Amino acid sequence: QMQLVESGGGLVQAGGSLRLSCAASGRTFTAYAMGWFRQAPGKEREFVGATSWSGTSTSLADSVKGRFTISRDNAENTVYLQMNSLKPEDTAVYYCAAYRNKFQSVSDSVGQYEFWGQGTRVTVSS
Repeated sequence: QMQLVESGGGLVQAGGSLRLSCAASGRTFTAYAMGWFRQAPGKEREFVGATSWSGTSTSLADSVKGRFTISRDNAENTVYLQMNSLKPEDTAVYYCAAYRNKFQSVSDSVGQYEFWGQGTRVTVSS
């Protein structure tokens, strides 16, 4: 079992920034691709971004490109989501997730991910 613990959420005004962190334990971190998803009230969980095990390959949803950045620190077993120019529509619970993948590809599919964190809430006020 891999444990994932998110942190860094909170309340921020539109145009502001937050950095989310996800600390992983219990499995070999470099064996896993990591992703961030979000779920707003009444909506389905949606892909935000993902990074391959090495960090070489990343992917971001069109809705956050140019504003969000995903990165990972394999020495610290942590993946980050830097969120800039936040908008009210970014308000959601953000989840960190992992799936075993030795390749440089990444997935944007909820069903591909094996392990999930409990989520951290981000609220962007207008």
